[in-house]
Amino acid sequence: MVHLTSVASDETAKRGSVVEGMENIKLEGPSQDEVTASVYGSRFAAQELPQHEMPESEMPKDVAYRLIRDDLTLDGNPLNNLASFVTTYMEEEAEKLMAEALPKNFIDYEEYPQTAEIQNRCVAMIARLFNAPTQSDDENAMGTSTVGSSEAIMLGVLCMKRRWQNRRKAEGKDYSKPNIVMNSAVQVCWEKACRYFEVEERYSYCTEDRYVIDPAEAVDLVDENTIGICAIVGTTYTGEYEDVKAINDLLVKKDIDCPIHVDAASGGFVAPFVVPDLQWDFRLEKVVSINVSGHKYGLVYPGVGWIVWRSPDYLPKELVFNINYLGADQASFTLNFSKGASQVIGQYYQMIRLGKRGYRSIMTNLTRTSDYLAANLKQLGFLIMSKGGGQGLPLVAFRLDPKNKHHYDEFALAHHLRERGWVVPAYTMAPHSQNLKLMRVVVREDFSRSRCDTLVKDFKLALQALNEMDTKTIDDHTEHLKKHSATHKKKNSHPHYKNEKHSLQGKHGKSHPIC
Repeated sequence: MVHLTSVASDETAKRGSVVEGMENIKLEGPSQDEVTASVYGSRFAAQELPQHEMPESEMPKDVAYRLIRDDLTLDGNPLNNLASFVTTYMEEEAEKLMAEALPKNFIDYEEYPQTAEIQNRCVAMIARLFNAPTQSDDENAMGTSTVGSSEAIMLGVLCMKRRWQNRRKAEGKDYSKPNIVMNSAVQVCWEKACRYFEVEERYSYCTEDRYVIDPAEAVDLVDENTIGICAIVGTTYTGEYEDVKAINDLLVKKDIDCPIHVDAASGGFVAPFVVPDLQWDFRLEKVVSINVSGHKYGLVYPGVGWIVWRSPDYLPKELVFNINYLGADQASFTLNFSKGASQVIGQYYQMIRLGKRGYRSIMTNLTRTSDYLAANLKQLGFLIMSKGGGQGLPLVAFRLDPKNKHHYDEFALAHHLRERGWVVPAYTMAPHSQNLKLMRVVVREDFSRSRCDTLVKDFKLALQALNEMDTKTIDDHTEHLKKHSATHKKKNSHPHYKNEKHSLQGKHGKSHPIC
């Protein structure tokens, strides 16, 4: 049955449904921009986006969204950013869970107790993945989530320093000159931790053919003021796993009371699945704490990290604050306080969704792809610097063969690949390696065999183009890119902070690889 309706007269239509007397109230009508049919027909499209001061009046939401979105198109494509270890793909269901958790303040345990419980589950799973002792309540592992491995490393350094200070005080000895031993290829957050917390850096330097810490040299650097040794499972330059067991065994053999902190930011979610028999974790008695990045091979969007301590003995009680906040008593040991809950929930999703078999399948595929890429680059004449066959992270570090006497370097090649949309960075190696230059491709979950083949083709084209160019043309092209590309514009860098000489980069010209 069709419902019939009558057509109102002109007088009725004019009156409409206005309440009597409302016609006398003068209301300002919508502006043209509020009713325009097109974002680009609004006045905002003809104006510069605000940069220095908040505008006085509003902007329609669709216009704001579109103009900001357009502005962001100048960013690179995350899928083609082969410089970064950071996750660029998650399943739609994971993204939905994370989006639903955006309003949650993770630190509010009273209001969001189940979110706190999910963090605890993640800590327990990661601790067992790292073979933390669980046989008795006397040595139960402790852990927490962090914003990333940088925060986790800061917490680890604080714990080692405070334990060392407490021991020195108890012995009536000077505790003003702490030091820490590490490889010169450490990520910059280690330098920051030492500078911020006033700990002397003692380096085992890389050489032309060794890019990891030398265990014997590291142990020899230890003295009564050493708070600990940093060992890296997956270096940022070449992806190698440092020999944690060798360091541990030397400390035991020489009866040296020095803890090891393992920086497994990149390798913590790779090594257990690809080389499960490799001893680098809590199976070694001198390993007291381990950090890992959930947003790298933990397969979660940035930023989430984790740190686990062997037992409460290595997490000094005076560093933990018991706080009554937002209605509940909380034990807190963080550098941050309020933070979103999304990444922790994303980590839990990945661990129960994939399980050990899922992670093993993904990491095995990535290892195969990196080996395939290394073989192709070797055929193109590059020298491969990274380890294959699962003996390191799924990445390929390589350099031009000096025997071929190229009239261009790795940085020029990186610029040409950028023109095809690929971000394949070039770096200057850590100090004492004779200013060695290298390039690095990080193989992530979304870097398939097909995309790998496309990259190899573009390498061939870039090499062909560079071989056909003379030195002056290459230098002019590189200089042009430095002056005019968005990547090299540093409008916001204050001259006061340029040319610093306190970091490894400032002292030796070392590049800090992207993580």
